[in-house]
Amino acid sequence: MTDGEQALLDCDNIVKRFGQLAAVDGMSLSVQQGEIVGIGGPNGAGKTTFFDVVTGITPATGGQVQLDHRDISGMGADRICQLGIARTFQLNAAFESLTVRENIDIAAYFGKGKRAVPGFRLGTDVREQTEEALAFVGLANKADETVAQLPVLDRKLLMIAGAIATRPRILFLDEPVGGLNAGEIDYIMELVLKLNGDGLTVVLIEHVMRFLLALSSRVLIMHHGKKIFEGLPNQVAEDPVVIETYLGEGTRKRLKTFFAEGEAQP
Repeated sequence: MTDGEQALLDCDNIVKRFGQLAAVDGMSLSVQQGEIVGIGGPNGAGKTTFFDVVTGITPATGGQVQLDHRDISGMGADRICQLGIARTFQLNAAFESLTVRENIDIAAYFGKGKRAVPGFRLGTDVREQTEEALAFVGLANKADETVAQLPVLDRKLLMIAGAIATRPRILFLDEPVGGLNAGEIDYIMELVLKLNGDGLTVVLIEHVMRFLLALSSRVLIMHHGKKIFEGLPNQVAEDPVVIETYLGEGTRKRLKTFFAEGEAQP
């Protein structure tokens, strides 16, 4: 972050303990408006737990989270979403017996404002948000299908649609392309780039390095709850600690080739 710039999201020394285990151990991250920040690392590194703390799924043991200079530490997931942070999950999170449209209606209705006494009318604003989200991810023609019938790609698109229907300022994506084939990964990549092009800030976790490095303007690697690397995507494969703890020599060589080919493109 450049001196003098103000972060949209500022996570300072976040700690999350489960008994004696520090799943997140002093993690700090500042995110600027319009960035795509990628987080990688081995299984069990604490990436998803870090997401859970920032988005209010689980309370932090220590540290502070600020959204646009407002302390959101200790707030619940519903309130944090209403303030502008939406997320997806590794596993498919949806109401299986409801339709695609009904799932997104729920996200749009509850995700943008407090509903002390929920009503029975969704309102035109919610309907518009739902239809826009459906069209954006390409699920408009499946809006009336039951979620239980959807394949893996469509379930991931549904989570993205539900998140963006809340009209967030920051979108957290937890392994958005896990289990997808190359063409499906490219499709999700295009969606993320379009969202970012429209001004949405994105923080993502991913093991698929092609996706992580091609999208991110800045990359963090976590290990044992700590940040062991932060830098540009093309620097990841040059860091000896990252190579030893996460990538391995084979992946390092493939990434070197990946960036070399990218630089050769006209």
